[in-house]
Amino acid sequence: MPNSTTVLIVGAGPSGLVAALSLLHHGFKDFVVVDAVEEGENTSRALVVHAATLEALDTIDCGEEIVAKGTKSKGVNFRNRSSKLVSTNFSSLNKHTRHPYSLVIPQNLTEHILGEKLKGYSVTVHRPCKVASLKMNENDDNFTDVIFEDGKTITAKYVIGADGAHSVVRRMAGIGFADPETGEKGDRINNLNQMVLADVVYEGKDNNDLDSEFLGTLSPESFFLSIPLPKSFNDLLAKKGQGVEAQIYRIGAGVPLVDGEIPHSPSKEYLQNLVDRFGPTILSSDCLIRIKEVIWSTRFRTHSAIADKAFARFGGDELQGATVGGDKSTTKHGGIILLIGDAAHIHSPAGGQGMNLGIRDAVFLGEALIRHINASASQPSSVDADYILHEFAEGRHKRALEVIAFTKNLLSLLGTPDKKISWLFPISATTVRDWVMWFAFKFDFMQARMAWAMSGLGTR
Repeated sequence: MPNSTTVLIVGAGPSGLVAALSLLHHGFKDFVVVDAVEEGENTSRALVVHAATLEALDTIDCGEEIVAKGTKSKGVNFRNRSSKLVSTNFSSLNKHTRHPYSLVIPQNLTEHILGEKLKGYSVTVHRPCKVASLKMNENDDNFTDVIFEDGKTITAKYVIGADGAHSVVRRMAGIGFADPETGEKGDRINNLNQMVLADVVYEGKDNNDLDSEFLGTLSPESFFLSIPLPKSFNDLLAKKGQGVEAQIYRIGAGVPLVDGEIPHSPSKEYLQNLVDRFGPTILSSDCLIRIKEVIWSTRFRTHSAIADKAFARFGGDELQGATVGGDKSTTKHGGIILLIGDAAHIHSPAGGQGMNLGIRDAVFLGEALIRHINASASQPSSVDADYILHEFAEGRHKRALEVIAFTKNLLSLLGTPDKKISWLFPISATTVRDWVMWFAFKFDFMQARMAWAMSGLGTR
């Protein structure tokens, strides 16, 4: 690992890997990628890549391999526990994109594909390299010294924080991170405030309903989903010594707060209990299909936050220079800090938007960074090139706010609490929700509107 570099990318998840690939696509190679964990591709957490993200990846020649390994989901099906409720499809996207579908592909498979592509350029991800602190370089205050836990230091002009929701880069740069909504509205309590995700194998009687592209089950107390994963996921697990021959499904469910805290890495028995309570009746223990094996499981709380800014200069923003011709010149001061992915914004997994937004951050950052580097090099003393990065950061901040609002609203809909609307209208809110969804999605324009919102094409 070198002692200095122009660009240091901290974090080798999807956002960090794509940032590196975007720089390479634009012909720039003076960067270093580090990650805190010894081995990547650890979990299948994020599952869906939407049309806008695939289009962005296409611009840096990275979309084709990912599409080849995923499953094209062309519809979303919602039901209550006993019968179908809503079926939607993405056919309306045909006139807007060459990717009129949502691609189902686990995050660790996406990371594997991106990592292999990066290896093809002879780029090494340095592991494990956990950032401990940042400080201004003593010789040039426009560079930042990044110090790792093992004492190693890299000096960089640009530091890209792609190191997740608990970003050390963001924290050391003193950038705030909070829910964009405040007070009661910012703390919406619903049935999905805490959730479980798991990859499982079923056993028992075959049922065609389980092989639908996306099966979401609405119940008075929770929301449950079951999605078949592509066969390429089995192939990846086999490479890691975890061979699974059977079809693997992603399941997820909200756990009511009254149930208490979810255990770490929920067991098969815990997951089956959630299936019995909130899943479609075909999966309950009274039927012939139930969970046989748990490949992976996790718990999490749904919340949203956004960084105050995605671009800053470490140690200060501006210094007033000497008087030139009666006017004071303004020079920029401090090494450049940029945030992408979960380091810049987090929100609930509703609609599968998180990884998508981070990947698009990374694709567009590559172009903006090259423009800034070239502008700074061509006329370093007279041109304020920082407007390029301010423009990038403000645009991504705006997009993140839009996605956070969308996911909050979708989460509120799916997690509607089961309570009476009022004493004058003694019917539960979940019943009204189901009626409204059943009626609204009979209209093509409503299906088209939902497909557009989920695709990300309006929030690229």
